[in-house]
Amino acid sequence: MLMARKFHVLIEKDEDGGYVGKVLELKGCVSQGDTIEELMENIKEAVELCLEVVSEGQPEDANFVGVREVEV
Repeated sequence: MLMARKFHVLIEKDEDGGYVGKVLELKGCVSQGDTIEELMENIKEAVELCLEVVSEGQPEDANFVGVREVEV
């Protein structure tokens, strides 16, 4: 059984009122949805597809370091 992996998703509201998500650990892995719930379902499918590409020999982008909060 494969162990579940966790990824960070940056979520932004798009011009049409929907949502766009970008998986920070996987270069080019993005999806969208009309609601956050739909986006999260779609992003899971996108991650699976991106991981298939990685398993076929294309390197996984590991540039993501983390997210920090700043107080000003």
